[in-house]
This record gives sequence, structure tokens and C-alpha cells, in this order.
Amino acid sequence: MREELSLPYMNSLLEFVESEYNSPQVVFPPRRRVFRALHEIDFDDVRVVILGQDPYHDDGQANGFAFAVENGVKAPPSLVNIFKEIVSDLNVEKPSDTSLVGWAQQGVMLLNTVLTVRAHQAFSHRKRGWERFSHKVITELNEHERPIVFMLWGSPAQQKASMITNTRHLILRAPHPSPLSAYRGFLGCRHFSRANEFLCANGLTPVDWSRTGEGK
Repeated sequence: MREELSLPYMNSLLEFVESEYNSPQVVFPPRRRVFRALHEIDFDDVRVVILGQDPYHDDGQANGFAFAVENGVKAPPSLVNIFKEIVSDLNVEKPSDTSLVGWAQQGVMLLNTVLTVRAHQAFSHRKRGWERFSHKVITELNEHERPIVFMLWGSPAQQKASMITNTRHLILRAPHPSPLSAYRGFLGCRHFSRANEFLCANGLTPVDWSRTGEGK
């Protein structure tokens, strides 16, 4: 992705993002965590990609991973519904760690299609270039020979489906887990068990979805 970062559109995007962080406007996630979803997982280790929309825009929520918040922060409704689906799908106890670091450690990339947002202004950094950047991430992952599960939640995420052309991979689509759409098909989608079934069928280690926190 280093070459991508040097392209003109990325220079313009990063200049815009930098100006936003340097302005009185509050921007999420914290500046040091904008690329966290890529920094904390090696491309060669990716087994599952969970693709969201843009970061949480309320104070203290966004931590650089799609859908995650730091421990001690009240779980947003989308994450509550994700945990609810895990419990229902896998018959396990509700995860207690909201950071989702444990998923990243197991090869789950938690990526948003847009990586920054103004406080309290959902989608405020759309159409600035992030969509092209996340497009490139998906395109690169699509080239992997090892099978990957792509979970596309919500319309912006599902627009990336056309880039996943490698037949080795599995695409799982569902409505966004927010309360506005979760009951239209996210709850009951069984993406977590379906992902593990696919990984096992391809000789790969399944994800322990109940391990959301730091671990070995």
C-alpha cells in the first residue's frame, strides 16, 4: 500500500485530513489510529475481512477498528447487535471485550470504507478519496491465493463486492448491524458460523469469535 499512499489523490486526501485534524473541528478516530486496521495485521495473515462504513462519530468511540470501541466505553448499538448475533449463531457467551483486538490477532481485518469522520457528522468525510483507498485494499486482498471471507455489512460495504473476483474467496452480505437495519437481515445472517465453516473446509483455522480481547 506504500505506492498507493504516494498517488496524487492520496496526497490530496491526506492534506484534507490533516487540515481537519488541525482545525477546531474534532475528527475521529485519533490521528495515530487512522490506519490501525492495516497497521495491526499483516496482509499475509488476513483470513476474514469485516467491512463497515465510516468510523463511529460520537465522542470517545472510534478506535481505528471498524465497529470496535475501547474497553470502558459503552458498546454502540451496532456492536451490541454484532455480539447478539455471535451469541445466537454460535451458542456462546456474549463477548465482554469491546476492543476487538482479539479478532485482529486472529487475522480478522476490521476495515471501514471511509477511515475518518467529523464528530457528530456521519459520512462527513465521504467522497474525499477514502473510498478509492479502501477499494485498493480490497483489490490487493482479492489477489491472495489463500481463501478469505469478506463480510460486507451495509450498502457502502456491499459496493465493494464487484472487486472480489477471485473464486477462492467467500463473500457474505448482510444489512448493516445498526438498529435501523439489523432486523432486516443482519440478525440471523449466521456470518460467523458460515465463515468458520468455509475456513475449515479450506484447511484453515477457524476464528474464535468469542475471543475479542488480547490473547495468545
